[in-house]
Amino acid sequence: MSHTTDTAAAPVAPRADSLWNAAKAPEGGLEQLVYRSNLLGANRAVSNFGGGNTSAKSVETDHTGREVAVLWVKGSGSDLATMDASGFTGIRLDEVRPLIERDEMSDEQMVAYLSRSQVAPEMPRSSIETLLHAFVDAPQVDHTHPDAINMIAGAANGEALIAELFGDEAVWVPYIRPGFTLAKQVGLAARGEGVRFVILAKHGLVTWGETGAESYANTIEAINRAADFVTARASRGRFGGALRAPLSSAGREDLLAALLPAIRGAVSSERAKILQVDASPSTLEFVSSREAATLSQVGAACPDHLVHTKRIPLWVSYDPAADDVDVLAARVAAGAEAYREEYRAYFAENAASGETIGDPDPRVVLIEGVGMISVGTNLKGARLARDLYHRAIEVMGGASAIDAFVSLTAAESFAVEYWPLELYKLSLAPAPRELAGKVAFVTGAAGGIGSSILDALAAEGAVVVAADIDAAGASRTAEPFGDEGLGVSMDVTSEAAVAAAYRAVVLRYGGVDVVVSNAGIASSAPIEETTVAEWDRNHAILTRGYFLVAREAFKLLRRQATGGSVVFVASKNALVAGKNAAAYSSAKAAELHLARCLAEEGGAARIRVNTVNPDAVLQGSRIWGSSWREERAAAYDIAPDELEDHYRARTTLKVNILPEDIAQAVLHFASPVRSGKSTGNVLNVDGGVPAAYSR
Repeated sequence: MSHTTDTAAAPVAPRADSLWNAAKAPEGGLEQLVYRSNLLGANRAVSNFGGGNTSAKSVETDHTGREVAVLWVKGSGSDLATMDASGFTGIRLDEVRPLIERDEMSDEQMVAYLSRSQVAPEMPRSSIETLLHAFVDAPQVDHTHPDAINMIAGAANGEALIAELFGDEAVWVPYIRPGFTLAKQVGLAARGEGVRFVILAKHGLVTWGETGAESYANTIEAINRAADFVTARASRGRFGGALRAPLSSAGREDLLAALLPAIRGAVSSERAKILQVDASPSTLEFVSSREAATLSQVGAACPDHLVHTKRIPLWVSYDPAADDVDVLAARVAAGAEAYREEYRAYFAENAASGETIGDPDPRVVLIEGVGMISVGTNLKGARLARDLYHRAIEVMGGASAIDAFVSLTAAESFAVEYWPLELYKLSLAPAPRELAGKVAFVTGAAGGIGSSILDALAAEGAVVVAADIDAAGASRTAEPFGDEGLGVSMDVTSEAAVAAAYRAVVLRYGGVDVVVSNAGIASSAPIEETTVAEWDRNHAILTRGYFLVAREAFKLLRRQATGGSVVFVASKNALVAGKNAAAYSSAKAAELHLARCLAEEGGAARIRVNTVNPDAVLQGSRIWGSSWREERAAAYDIAPDELEDHYRARTTLKVNILPEDIAQAVLHFASPVRSGKSTGNVLNVDGGVPAAYSR
């Protein structure tokens, strides 16, 4: 349920271990720059995901055979922790160094100039802070956003504290958005006698060295000196101490199982969102503290956070003694609406003509005494918001322990959040697919049809849940999807098992959008030979099971209040009498009519219910691997290995039906893009069986 990497509350300002290994470090060049960058990114308390940048200056032979001075600098949108050599851009250093003599240079001019100075046009666009690296004379330069440094850089009296800590070894640069002006100020500051560090107010740290090892060591030194200073200077506990004890683990899980769908609906005003719950010790310490409600509304702890976390989170007060889950859900909904109104006002006040407002929903929701719920249009985005807000918690904790935490003004924040150069990095991501942000729950997922449905929905951006009575099979089916897949054990005939499976989905992703009832069995016998046990088994799984899965889905979808799609995988036999298959066919007919009834019930809540009717999907089917094959062959007085030819021959199109054919039909009904105004419908996927044509 929760991200719990911490095992105890973090210290006021943790130190950073040096990871440099001289025996493993490349001797120099671009390979050593990659090594150093990866080390800096390995500790998120040193460098945020996607944040920070590094560089190295070298002499290279260009395409004409001439030797040229080259600045290798991190490309825009790369992450220090994982990038390789392809993530760096080579800039002709002699072309950019003279720019420091200019008085000003717009962002547009800077980007155009740098693009023409690239060693090769196919290289990625260079970092927003390329000129900062060019203007610092040292061969190696690192710019990071360490927690310990930002605890001081984000303090009200940060400039005086930095002077006390570093003396003449550091220069303080008041907050300026990255670009030419900041680069020039850093470049000039780094030339001062005895200067080893530049501290950027409300932003981060710049270090340098003659070698990669020296630049890296200077970064670690600055962080640890700052950490020791903050720890020694802390005059009180973090966040003003505890206001109340956080909920117990069991109590928190019960509350969130009921509350998360309401939160998900409240923060999905324009598009579907994935939620991630975080109840790590540092988060619980913060949300249970006296000052969290105030501190959380001051602003971002680092400009790099803004695009992913927004300026402030949504704070939700909660008193377990007075508030039940319905009261809390209503408070979340009202808070989310107020948040959107305030965000639109923030945009209107700061936007220039022609700018377009982004998604107004919060990216981080903090519930007093409960934890953090991070929000994203996909799982990666939700986790990134969570991880960046962890950094904010640490910075706020240190800054408020030694002074008062301060942040960018609303105008400064807007200038970063809507900065074209920052938005460019987001534009590098692939366009969202049609089911992005949606959660799809598929029963009978361990079989051929179920696994094909999961593949089709995941391919269009959904996170997927594989539910099956075969727990091991469900896990195997979900495994290829990594964190974007979940396998759950579920007996569709058990109310408790169905409720438990949905609970697991809610705690993992926040809710559900698409529910595909696909669990199935089949049996065949003349009516005189059909036992009560076989009759009851067919109707238990195919009728009761579909009812229980749909009932729980409706409860959840109504709490989300965002609509949804329920798809029944029935059978051609729902429309056409099946010889020697009365138990199976009548159960499938009940499924079909149940879907029609639910379409009527769900319409006002924008819950669409539709049915896919396959016929004779032999490939990969667990049903056709059972006695059903022999029984159906006997009904047609043919050999079992003649069934595929028999079924193909009886279709109008003369084709066999495959699992992926059913998956595409399910995708049609799952997607609001393809069938957003369709409900109560039936889609036959049978190659054309005239008896099943709609009448």
